[in-house]
Amino acid sequence: MLDYIKKSDTVAVSRECFDAALSVDCGQSFRWKSVLENEVCGVAFGKTLNFIQDEEKVTFLNVTEEDFLKIWVPYFDLDRDYSAICNRLETDYYLKKAVTECPGIRILRQDSWEALCSFIISQNNNIPRIKGIIERLCATLGDPIDSREFSFPSAEKIAAAGIEALAPLRAGFRAKYIIDAAEKVASGEINLQKIALAPLDEGRDELIKIKGVGEKVAQCALLYGFGKVDAFPVDVWVKRIMADLYPDGLPECTNGVRGIAQQYLFHWYRMNSK
Repeated sequence: MLDYIKKSDTVAVSRECFDAALSVDCGQSFRWKSVLENEVCGVAFGKTLNFIQDEEKVTFLNVTEEDFLKIWVPYFDLDRDYSAICNRLETDYYLKKAVTECPGIRILRQDSWEALCSFIISQNNNIPRIKGIIERLCATLGDPIDSREFSFPSAEKIAAAGIEALAPLRAGFRAKYIIDAAEKVASGEINLQKIALAPLDEGRDELIKIKGVGEKVAQCALLYGFGKVDAFPVDVWVKRIMADLYPDGLPECTNGVRGIAQQYLFHWYRMNSK
């Protein structure tokens, strides 16, 4: 059971196997930003959240206990035993280095439509530009949450708006892929709830029916938006990791949690390459 401390309008969670700042800043989500030296703010599921963290705890600010339990515990995957997972991964030489040097990464459980659309936008793109396109998409078609933030627009709203409405996003060739995804999801041709319940390979096969969605985007969506922690997205960095460290494939200790292992390896390898 998750231990937390509720005080007034804050909730504090131990930093054991949990680095919220790193989790939102390692390529999983694109709606988080630093606002102060140790404060981060972001948007998910139509809610805004600010948090601060020190060496001992992560403190969620201005949050009700109900929202913490219903939204932020699942979002940060706080109901999964990462201590046990990391103990398994540490039986491998390189994964032990990754887990030890980059502790606390968790796989974010994002809204499935937002994750799918975000990783369509991410293709052949860099992080600042991805964030800019998503910010403009939300400001153009999302609903206002407060004076500065907007919700992520639904597939139905994007499909109804049409491709002309996406011109202000400056998304380039990705605009037609966003519209195709929105139309297929809005019509029910692609059923996101069924994908969430389906085996990994079946979910992938459904997602790649969308124009512009290949293996990598499908695996990213499944990992970060459908809770499929055995999904294994392969980008340029992961290709290098596999070629340099695991030419014969990932070790047995990653079975069932390859996506979690990938996230640790991805961040650790990039950090050491720099």
